[in-house]
Amino acid sequence: MTMPEPVLWTHDTVTAAIDASATQPFMAMGVSIDSRTVSPGDLFVALKGPRFNGNDFVNDAFNKGAVAAIVQAPFVESRNDKIVIEVEDTMKALRDLAVAARMRSRARIVAVTGSVGKTSTKEMIKLALSQSGKTFASAGNLNNDIGLPLSLARLPDDVSYAVFELGMNHAGELAPLSDLLRPHLAVITTVESVHIEYFASEEAIADEKAEIMTGLEPGGTIVLNHDNRHYTRLFGAAKGFKIAHVIDFGSHPESAVRLIDCALHGNSSSVRISIAGEQLEYGLAAPGRHWVSNSLATLAAVRGIGGDVGLAAAALAKLEAPRGRGQHRQIPLPAFGAGASFTLIDESYNASPASVKAALAVLEKTPGGRRIAVLGDMLELGAAAPLAHENLGRLAAELGFEVVAIGALAAEIARGVDLASGTVTQVSDREEAAAVAGRALQPSDVVVVKASRGLALDRVADLLAAGGREA
Repeated sequence: MTMPEPVLWTHDTVTAAIDASATQPFMAMGVSIDSRTVSPGDLFVALKGPRFNGNDFVNDAFNKGAVAAIVQAPFVESRNDKIVIEVEDTMKALRDLAVAARMRSRARIVAVTGSVGKTSTKEMIKLALSQSGKTFASAGNLNNDIGLPLSLARLPDDVSYAVFELGMNHAGELAPLSDLLRPHLAVITTVESVHIEYFASEEAIADEKAEIMTGLEPGGTIVLNHDNRHYTRLFGAAKGFKIAHVIDFGSHPESAVRLIDCALHGNSSSVRISIAGEQLEYGLAAPGRHWVSNSLATLAAVRGIGGDVGLAAAALAKLEAPRGRGQHRQIPLPAFGAGASFTLIDESYNASPASVKAALAVLEKTPGGRRIAVLGDMLELGAAAPLAHENLGRLAAELGFEVVAIGALAAEIARGVDLASGTVTQVSDREEAAAVAGRALQPSDVVVVKASRGLALDRVADLLAAGGREA
């Protein structure tokens, strides 16, 4: 028998939070800001932006089962049969819901930021902490000035732990998010040249990442990557913020959570660490050194927030890379007979110099025949972009990979491949990229797809998965 979903908001708690009145009582099991994804029982918040007005989609939300809607005045369309709460600013109302949810929550709150690995580490921490108590985590990468309030508004009041991702691409964005969230523990996975287009230097990025500490609750903890070249700068920032506890992780001999050894396999990794003076061994279903680093950050967070580290480490063996973030899939090649397949590594969700290097390292370790890298633009690199893409192409060629280059900077990728005497094909669109990569595939070949989200190379991954050699 399916258990009913718990009530998240009632008319009393909503109207108290946003200082408004509802015409009728209601109970909401969720919160949505997108009429296309409303579930029955949701409270719909009709946000207004420069190019859209959520008021236009209120009827769609009700048709999909929303129990009430917070709308922005003036709301001209009357729905006497539906509960509409009119406010002057729906974005403020969403933030007010977030504040109320945070105030009533007794959960231990974890915040995760970093140049790469935020979402993956958030999901690892969710899995790890769920072994110690009921755990909530923000969905996907809802990590900005809209995504975080929405995630907080969805926070149940009966969980023991909650994990949220905080993102930024400009200075001044993290501190308000941290102040809203008020975490008990924050994690900075690493600092790299991501979004460098909007910063004067990598040091400036590190300073912005340090702003996650502004909202830490008194007695809070910061988790830092001791292997990152900005560790000393971040550690100094922690002292400046008067953070009570610093837990570092990495292969550095002084790390509180120290990597002793790891074996990187094609589809998994075996890890041995020292934590709190004791050695611990565990496995990861997700391959790559970057996942090992994320696991160290995860166990440091579990230790700092008071969870069971042993149970957490055992749970990590169950975690596999999600779609778009390193998921390995065996795609049938029926023309070669039953059981014939190639390996598709789907890294299409996003890309930066650091994450592409990590993806290429996984490709190198993955057993198989030919290795093909479908590579596209890494966005927001500013003046550093041409050389970064050339270096990317050179690295792929030096590792012996065949390259399919797509995007505005495909020529720079190709130049790097040519400098290393490699094989490269420039393509004009995603369909051509899939066709070129899939045309000559043989059993046991391996293909990785990697670019920034703006290029939507998940389409290439889908085409390869759907068609194999006929994609």
